Amino acid sequence: MAELYNSIVINAPLEKIWEALTQVEELEKYDPTVKASKATSMSKSGPGAQRKVEMKDGKNWFEEKVNAWKPYEELSYELTACSFPVQSLEHSYRFEKSGSGIKVSQVMMYKVKYGLLGQILDRLVIRKQSDKGIKMFFAGLKSYSENK
Repeated sequence: MAELYNSIVINAPLEKIWEALTQVEELEKYDPTVKASKATSMSKSGPGAQRKVEMKDGKNWFEEKVNAWKPYEELSYELTACSFPVQSLEHSYRFEKSGSGIKVSQVMMYKVKYGLLGQILDRLVIRKQSDKGIKMFFAGLKSYSENK
């Protein structure tokens, strides 16, 4: 299983950051790669909340659900279906005070499809594209949370 680690310091109250990350229909407001994010569960936030996300490229999509939920401490989403060459994926978040801001840390663990070929694709392309996308996501979350 591959892992990616990213973090960013956001100069906004933890409550604003938490709200943005936990409202499943908010993703399109701050992730520049997302066209639309719609709840597919009755609940739009909280444990078990689910969403379907359409990417701006017009061809890719994914579905995920809230997997772990400890308010203002820990949050994770688990992939349930997608168009990407990914078999399983979970991204989790932790929050800690950092100076006048909040350090948001993400660990993304994933397993690619297609066996050895998938592992080669991961080393050559998928890992780099995923990390670039996470950095864009974090920059958008920072801007959205600090200016909301």
